[in-house]
Amino acid sequence: MSLVHTARFSIGQIVRHRDDAFRGVVMDVDPAYDGPASETGGISPAQPFYRVFATGEDGGFIAYAAEDVLEGDDARLAPADERRWFTIDAHGHHAPLDMRLH
Repeated sequence: MSLVHTARFSIGQIVRHRDDAFRGVVMDVDPAYDGPASETGGISPAQPFYRVFATGEDGGFIAYAAEDVLEGDDARLAPADERRWFTIDAHGHHAPLDMRLH
């Protein structure tokens, strides 16, 4: 029997790394780690992992993070970052300007 995890965060949701390494918008969810087994850094690969479009002073970047190190963030992104990188639906979910929300 296999264990099925339910993702805690949804596509378009704003999250932050619990160590404040970054904050950004969830762009994709993998049900488990999608990479070389040697690169989990001691984090269990048997949990959802997220591709997060993170914003910073130098622009945006993609982070790949385990669910255990992410927290939901109710704060909004800076208005300039929102206009530069995203469209926002009526529920506050974000999507890149060139993608549609799921």
